[in-house]
Amino acid sequence: MAYSHDDITVLDSCTGSHSHQPTAAEQEAEMERAALQKHLSDNDLIVGGRRSRSGSALYTKELFNAILNNKDGHAHNIGDFLTAFTNSNNTDDDGALFEPEFQRVTILHPVEGKTSSEIFAHDDQLHSSEMLVDALSLRQRYMQHSGQSFLITTAHFLASLSNGKSVEKKPARREQKKSTEAYPHDHPVNGDPFHCEFLPKIGFRIGTEEGIYRVYDSNNQSRYPVVDRTTFIRDFSVVYRMICDGPLKSYCFRQLNYLQNKFHLHCNLNENRETAAQKSIPHRDFYNIRKVDTHIHASSCMNQKHLLRFIKKTMKTSPNDLVYVDPITNTPLTLEQVFQAMNLTTYDLSVDMLDVHADRNAFHRFDKFNAKYNPIGQSLLRDIFIRSDNYIGGKYFAQILKEVMFDLEESKYQNAELRLSIFGVSITEWDKLAEWAICNSVYSDNVKWLVQIPRLYDVYKANKIVDNFQTILDNVFRPLFEATEDPHSHPALHRFLQHVVGFDSVDDESKSEGIGFYVDSPLPANWHMADNPPYSYYLYYIYASMVVLNSFRRERGFNTFVLRPHCGEAGTVQHLVAGFLLAESISHGLLLRKVRYIITLFYYLKLNVVNPIQYIYLNGTYSGPLNKE
Repeated sequence: MAYSHDDITVLDSCTGSHSHQPTAAEQEAEMERAALQKHLSDNDLIVGGRRSRSGSALYTKELFNAILNNKDGHAHNIGDFLTAFTNSNNTDDDGALFEPEFQRVTILHPVEGKTSSEIFAHDDQLHSSEMLVDALSLRQRYMQHSGQSFLITTAHFLASLSNGKSVEKKPARREQKKSTEAYPHDHPVNGDPFHCEFLPKIGFRIGTEEGIYRVYDSNNQSRYPVVDRTTFIRDFSVVYRMICDGPLKSYCFRQLNYLQNKFHLHCNLNENRETAAQKSIPHRDFYNIRKVDTHIHASSCMNQKHLLRFIKKTMKTSPNDLVYVDPITNTPLTLEQVFQAMNLTTYDLSVDMLDVHADRNAFHRFDKFNAKYNPIGQSLLRDIFIRSDNYIGGKYFAQILKEVMFDLEESKYQNAELRLSIFGVSITEWDKLAEWAICNSVYSDNVKWLVQIPRLYDVYKANKIVDNFQTILDNVFRPLFEATEDPHSHPALHRFLQHVVGFDSVDDESKSEGIGFYVDSPLPANWHMADNPPYSYYLYYIYASMVVLNSFRRERGFNTFVLRPHCGEAGTVQHLVAGFLLAESISHGLLLRKVRYIITLFYYLKLNVVNPIQYIYLNGTYSGPLNKE
């Protein structure tokens, strides 16, 4: 017997009782339907691969009625049904696999036949909507300049608004999978993973103007446009001032509550269908879908037990390796001598003694959190085992990273985007990092690299390592531009950069920023003061040079980079505004709970917010609208 609901017909094996005595024809039809249901259930032939929680198959009314009944209303046999089912491709007009639609709820306006969006809105709503559109348009422009991604759906709506046309709601369709040829820099590597083509030098001049790197042609003309800082400061102020707009705050609050309640209603209506759809997919569950960890520093990618096991193994197999130079006697020390100086043996070591796990003692204590990178509280062990630039050339660090990579490859479905640090204190940092990766063959198809730039100018200035902020920018970006213009000038770096995906900016965001970023703020070359530049200052100058670098590398046929900084972890909400305008996505975003307006923008853009579990002990978790339950 068939039970109809919306556009879905559910066939159950049980049938209801009838008040009248069925005729012979009715009994025959009912037996035919019951046999059909049993055959399909036994053979798992389900239209669209769907099955309800009770095990019932789901069919469309049109397909069911067309197959089981002819024009005279007589039922076909099972063979006719299976033949028609097999011959029908179960596709829509575009050839996409048909999927039963979820139940939807449409909120209608009191005016009959019109939805609430079609009725003239209140002035406050129009004002708020215009401000949101302005903010989204600003971000779209910054993403286009830098070559970073922007949500296609949002871009479609913005284009429709700019053209003065109404947005036509199109039916949702399954996105067709793209060939790997569309992503030439993301292929699994056969042979030497660092092999690449070396293009000849093109003779462009590289220089800086107002702190931003430029590429000049033979006529001394800048080849690529930049976003000047006056424009950025103006746009930043526009978005920041919107936070204080009363009608906008009320509108965003109501909109977020509406979206959250709408999602809960969707769960109540369609939970069984989603569960059935998930169960119907063969060979896929949480453990064998592809996952990417995008917020892991390479120095902490191994768990504490793995690090302990590696240190013990290295002590047993290589105790006579020269690993460190005593700064007082200038004498090289072996690994065994280093541990003897600390009065430690392999038997003494334990996970508790290693003390590299972030616990509740690190809550709101960035200093204690960073101290967890030092095994046994000894920075010397960190320098020996988890640094790429040390006396042994980062050999131990490369070995343990390759063990982590092997585990990822064995699990097959796990991937990672590990972070490496470029501090900007030396012009040779990039070359040393690249040579370390190539010489030690630190590569895996499951791993990409993201370079983080610590915001530590004040520390470097106090220690007289740098003279001004421009020195840091030079040390970070000049080698990249030189390797792009002439790959032969930095061969190792050119080969390494094909596996780097972007930049990160990291430091303790809770530090007080006594200086803001204004039009009259000093240029990087004139920033000689001891104070650290503000967050938005760092982010803008990283972004501005990255825009030119991406345009240059795209013209040369090389891979480009994205900006994904630590943002909104602590401090002021100005960090979120800067991240919204300049970054493809952010990490943390804990301050979003304070600014509903920014959350609304993030929702419209589906902007990724990564909140790693390890940082729960540092700043707590995000709780509020759009938080996954």
